[in-house]
Amino acid sequence: MNVSVPKETAAGERRVALVPEVAGRLVQDGLEVTVESGAGEGAHHPDAAYEEAGARSGDGFSGDVVVKVAPPSADEIGRLAEGSVLVGFLQPLTASETIRALADRGVTSFAMEAIPRITRAQSMDALSSQATVSGYRAALIAAQELPRFFPMLTTAAGTVRPAKVLVLGAGVAGLQAIATARRLGAVVQAFDVRSAVKEQIESLGARFLELDMGLEDAEAAGGYARALTDEEQQRQRELLAEEIGKMDAVISTAAVPGRRAPLLVTEQAVKNMSPGSVIVDLAAETGGNCELTEPGQTVVKEDVTIVGPLNLPASMPDHASSLYSRNIQSLLGLMVSDEGDLSLDFDDEVIAGACITRDGQIVHEGARTAAGVAA
Repeated sequence: MNVSVPKETAAGERRVALVPEVAGRLVQDGLEVTVESGAGEGAHHPDAAYEEAGARSGDGFSGDVVVKVAPPSADEIGRLAEGSVLVGFLQPLTASETIRALADRGVTSFAMEAIPRITRAQSMDALSSQATVSGYRAALIAAQELPRFFPMLTTAAGTVRPAKVLVLGAGVAGLQAIATARRLGAVVQAFDVRSAVKEQIESLGARFLELDMGLEDAEAAGGYARALTDEEQQRQRELLAEEIGKMDAVISTAAVPGRRAPLLVTEQAVKNMSPGSVIVDLAAETGGNCELTEPGQTVVKEDVTIVGPLNLPASMPDHASSLYSRNIQSLLGLMVSDEGDLSLDFDDEVIAGACITRDGQIVHEGARTAAGVAA
């Protein structure tokens, strides 16, 4: 079986789906690996490194299985052979046009973001691996943009108090942001509507911010936060606005899969913050948690710097690619027989759960609904 790796063409995308180390492991397992020339350059992996690992240079869309990072463009879908398998981030709940095109092309596609969140699939959880990068980078951005120290400093000129940081959302990105801000010396609080994460927040040395919302819990299937009612959201915003006003920096990471990001930081909350404060909104790609966020831009509103970064993992492509490659390797392990042939077992809950298109049809329930296709 041949696995091929195209060069990513999406704007700003520097990651690569397979790094040489993982490509070498696949070759040792009896697979052929074809890497398009220049595919690894953005993550500092030259073509020679792939050749040394046993991969060959060639057409990145020629494999029985094509592995990518970003969703394919229309031109890239046209390069996929009918009956081939595509693995990558596909945005199945929002990129309906792409999903329809893959079905029409006769491609069997697997979305890394649709991997079931079960124990057996943890090594394939690319959402978590890339969120780790995002949370880390978000804390660094907050520290860089804040015109104050993060840690407490005792100097001959006096003592500087530590920065107060609030992290909204305690998923993988949020927890990494907490851990990184703590390492930088900030006093950190974190808020999440899921009461189950309180212990995780406190284990990282942060304080769990409790709001009197009358909620016991708001956790949905898969460990994600459920969407709150309009009344719950309004109460949450009002209570958060007061707490946000006490902070030097806010890092927001809250998201609901397939929906617009929940609005947590209102314009009034921004006005409550002291001049020079910072907001880093990791939900910018899905509308933003902050009312004043401008996706892809850093703006100053009410004398507060608001950063709306897009695709943060691509800004740290070396480790982001390395982690993603291991996720891909684990998933491929379920797709390949002992003889090294492609063998897709759709009775396997991971294979079935991650499959988006098959035999010319959209088979993923959420993707079907988003595309307006009847079951």
